[in-house]
Amino acid sequence: MDSHHDVQIMSDVDIHVYEAVASQVVDHGSAGFDALVRATGLEEDEVRHSLQILIGQGYVLPRGEGYDLGPHTFGVER
Repeated sequence: MDSHHDVQIMSDVDIHVYEAVASQVVDHGSAGFDALVRATGLEEDEVRHSLQILIGQGYVLPRGEGYDLGPHTFGVER
């Protein structure tokens, strides 16, 4: 499996932020930064850093003012 899309290499924080993005996308069609901070309970800098990692790995895509899910090989109900 491509290491850039291996969910097992994600940190606990990155998984937490990814799950918040996925939840927001499922519920609202996209995930806004402020909503992610509220949903995760993390500091803004932690969420911003994690999003940079997730975007760099292709798990999350920036979309306009928010974020969307990137292509992935594991299940997320949309």
